[in-house]
Amino acid sequence: MPRPLKEVFAFFSCPENLQALTPEWLDFRITQAPTTMSPGSLIGYRLRWHWIPISWTSEISEWNPPQRFVDRALDGPYALWNHEHSFESRNYGTTIRDRVTYALPLGWLGVVAHRLRVRRDVARIFDYRAEKMRQLFSERRIL
Repeated sequence: MPRPLKEVFAFFSCPENLQALTPEWLDFRITQAPTTMSPGSLIGYRLRWHWIPISWTSEISEWNPPQRFVDRALDGPYALWNHEHSFESRNYGTTIRDRVTYALPLGWLGVVAHRLRVRRDVARIFDYRAEKMRQLFSERRIL
């Protein structure tokens, strides 16, 4: 992204900006957020996945500004959700990487759901996120 590392990390340090990176079809809402992020900070969300209401709580498990942070789900639709965000100053801008490790509950039913729908939806969410980041960070100022 053609923006300085500190500016990009500051955007991601504000939980309210997560809504700007989430597709509207998820009807995403933050229900709980800290005023400043640190290890142990909790963020609560509500969303709808194909009309199914979902509550989700994430904890910031690692916080290393401005290079990296990790959020992990404490409760929500996944048996495991670990999202690593990393930022690197590069070529007069910032490289942003998202690495997500996740697993569905319900054994073989979760495997079937993943193959039929979840894998595609997770890809759509992160494709949307990448496009929104390109739009937001190419503008003169960040939201």
